[in-house]
Amino acid sequence: MRIANLAGRLVVIVADRAVDVRTASNGVFSSDPEAVYSRWTEFRTWAARTELSGGISFDPADLGAPSPMPRQLFAIGLNYREHVKETGFAAPAGAPSVFTKFATSITGPVTEVVLPEGGHTDWEVELVAVIGRRAYQVYEADGWSHVAGLTVGQDLSERIIQMAGQPPQFSLGKSYPGFTPTGPWLVTPDEFDDPDDLELTCAVNGEQVQHGRTRHMILSVPALIARLSAVLPLLPGDVIFTGTPAGVGLGRSPQRWLAPGDRLVSTISGIGELRQQFLS
Repeated sequence: MRIANLAGRLVVIVADRAVDVRTASNGVFSSDPEAVYSRWTEFRTWAARTELSGGISFDPADLGAPSPMPRQLFAIGLNYREHVKETGFAAPAGAPSVFTKFATSITGPVTEVVLPEGGHTDWEVELVAVIGRRAYQVYEADGWSHVAGLTVGQDLSERIIQMAGQPPQFSLGKSYPGFTPTGPWLVTPDEFDDPDDLELTCAVNGEQVQHGRTRHMILSVPALIARLSAVLPLLPGDVIFTGTPAGVGLGRSPQRWLAPGDRLVSTISGIGELRQQFLS
């Protein structure tokens, strides 16, 4: 199943058309895309028993973030070994490297992003998991049972602020307006042949700059859920950015940054793509 946020309303995507959930459920479920996660099991049961047909065509530019107002947003750094090498950092030992992207930076899949003046803005395509059931001190083997679905994320990063000071300010440098696009929709794990092995790509102006597979993550989605939930509860609707593969601008020689007029396309197999254009 694929669910989406269409102009602020919860919809199910069926054959490239959007079925409004509040209308189809006769008001049993709210039109609020964030509210569905607190009733995720009930919603999945309803959707499985309901003939969802018809719907309307839509413009991808009208889609919002699948989880637009999460109570917690976790971002994982240095979760692919080749990315660790290109950054010059050491791989985290024991616990994952965790930071956040503040919620005001969250947007939908097709956006225009104003670049910070004088900054060095970089790209990082990432698989994003959204929590569908409260997870606290869960075993890795049970991790997938707490995931509502997967979506595409772009962890845009302003490297000057990110690397300033000791320790570096990861969260601030990654939280400018528009720096957290996600979408185009949420895909439930059962839709994939293997949700632990998805292909990620990222292209700038048509040139592929990143290519990887999620099977190469140091900590898989279930492992991340186990490690995070060992410390604190993960709540329905919470968002986890799971890390980026190699190929970011920071790791290039010479280093490369996004510029006004650039077009960025971030894709994950079986989910879809994000499209960002950058402005001064």
